[in-house]
Amino acid sequence: MAANPRKILVTCALPYANGSIHLGHMLEHIQADIWVRYQRLRGNEVHFICADDAHGTPIMLKAQQMGMEPEQMIAEVSKEHQADFAGFDISFDNYHSTHSEENRELSSFIYNELKKNGFITSRTISQLFDPEKEMFLPDRFVKGTCPKCKADDQYGDNCDNCGETYSPTDLINPKSAVSGATPVMKDSVHFFFDLPQFESMLKAWTKSGALQEETSNKMQEWFDGGLQQWDISRDAPYFGFEIPGETGKYFYVWLDAPIGYMGSFKNLCDKRGDLNFDEFWHKDSTTELYHFIGKDIVYFHSLFWPAMLDGAGLRKPSNVFVHGYVTVNGAKMSKSKGTFVKASTYLEHLDPECLRYYYAAKLNNRIDDLDLNLEDFSQRVNSDVVNKIVNLASRNAGFITKRFDGKLADTFAEPALYQEFVAASDRIAELYENREFGRAIREITALADKANQYVDEKAPWVVAKEEGKDAELQSICSVGINLFRVLMTYLKPVMPKLAERVEGFLNETLTWEGIAQPLTGHDIAKFKALFSRIDSKHIEAMVEASKEDAAAEKAAVAKPAAGPLVEEPIADEIEFDDFAKVDLRIAKIISCESVPKADKLLKFQLDIGGETRQVFSGIKSAYNPEDLVGKLTVVVANLKPRKMKFGMSEGMILAAGPGGKDLWLLEPHDGAQPGMRVM
Repeated sequence: MAANPRKILVTCALPYANGSIHLGHMLEHIQADIWVRYQRLRGNEVHFICADDAHGTPIMLKAQQMGMEPEQMIAEVSKEHQADFAGFDISFDNYHSTHSEENRELSSFIYNELKKNGFITSRTISQLFDPEKEMFLPDRFVKGTCPKCKADDQYGDNCDNCGETYSPTDLINPKSAVSGATPVMKDSVHFFFDLPQFESMLKAWTKSGALQEETSNKMQEWFDGGLQQWDISRDAPYFGFEIPGETGKYFYVWLDAPIGYMGSFKNLCDKRGDLNFDEFWHKDSTTELYHFIGKDIVYFHSLFWPAMLDGAGLRKPSNVFVHGYVTVNGAKMSKSKGTFVKASTYLEHLDPECLRYYYAAKLNNRIDDLDLNLEDFSQRVNSDVVNKIVNLASRNAGFITKRFDGKLADTFAEPALYQEFVAASDRIAELYENREFGRAIREITALADKANQYVDEKAPWVVAKEEGKDAELQSICSVGINLFRVLMTYLKPVMPKLAERVEGFLNETLTWEGIAQPLTGHDIAKFKALFSRIDSKHIEAMVEASKEDAAAEKAAVAKPAAGPLVEEPIADEIEFDDFAKVDLRIAKIISCESVPKADKLLKFQLDIGGETRQVFSGIKSAYNPEDLVGKLTVVVANLKPRKMKFGMSEGMILAAGPGGKDLWLLEPHDGAQPGMRVM
């Protein structure tokens, strides 16, 4: 434990509860987790919390679309999100939801404080209203023709074609994306947070070092343009918290979303009993508060959020750490190319520590986009982690086990070299603290090169063959093992599972302070493989599975009875000749079984009329394998076979539904026979 441990509260941006976690999300959570694990390794008191952002019109409408209550939908999504984060070893102390009693109470408290202090106003505004659904329409739920370039099917706030921003009332021929009806203008009283009153405070805070330089400079542009009052209310129907003292008026999702940080921490305090909520949120708090967020939500976290906290008499963040986007192979993540990869899909094919290492190797403390180049990804991990670091242990451990009963030498032969490795700790610590993870990784791998150079020069495999050189052999290998120990201590925040296996091998818990002295006369365990190389076939399988995920997602989108709202636009029209190429056949399910280590996959053996096919299908959430044996279904028979991690998939089973338990295989009527073509 540090002599004077810091008290730190760390948050990640709250994932929205209407979709899956993907590798873009994982950049932020891995970045934050590495920083948190480093702080814990140094003995600081850290509380790492997050929650699902569970309110708003999109949540309400998607739940309707799926035929369930919003509460049920967000509960299922939360379970999925938490499983994904656990799969990547994100060490949250608490994961909660903005749809919680803690958040309701805190949102009401902050609103009432802002109102009491004169920061809430109200006025009547005119908005587009859907006469069929009887609801006001958020900008993104109005579509029409762009008033500038005349492109059709554009959202109500900006044009994807020309980039123009505008009001939804400026659209030509606007239509509700919920029902397809033509919206009408309707008046309503709305409540506003008077942001301009906080301009002086915000100007001082943004230049205080609480923001990265790029963010601080961006803030100046917003100040130059003039701060505006912020609309914090929405009209019923709306899924969220009703505003205290009002009827049919709800907090806009972005008001209670950041308060969700407080709600999650309050929930942790109540569960623990030994944490003081006020100690971390009082305006005079000496604790530290850090938010890790993406650059798309800087506006809310650097203007509205600190102003709300200040206006309610609470402390402001110590810093807001902003990162860029993730691209894959130099381009925006693409569902059609299979580079829009869900966290769960990645976990079915690859070790999460590989991605943790690669992200760390490319991260800095600026707001730069990070490119996940899949070829470089495998080469970098295999070269650095396997060839340089883990190989250092394997080159030396065998001799220690076989020749010296697993005991390291009683004296250490290379104190100067060892001290060079230990002396690097201050520099590496500074880089971790400043979130310059890429530079920290470069320092660590440079040391790994020196360690391997030492082993190459000493050539223990040669010494082992010479008589009377046992003491020298034990000494060389003990130095190699100790240098490996230092490297793995430095890597522990990045690769916690690998570090855990190394601790089992070394019979020691790796600590930052512990590396000051080498291990001498110490027993180590028999060496076992610590880490596996990335096989490019697993990357290819992940990409193909992501394409399948995207296709299944599109096929599973159900139209609600109320109208044409869909999760994403229907694909471009195809010619009949294109459709005619798809060979749909009746198939009988001969056998069906779960796929080990795959959360969603079932493996089928299908009779398609004199021929047996093996097909994998991601419908495990909806069916017990044994219940499907003997049933008839429909399969795409002429789909090109695809090699997956678990075997070859020779077709695609057709299913429909919104997902989760609500997925249904297409089952032909009695009389259908395997091999029959579906017309």
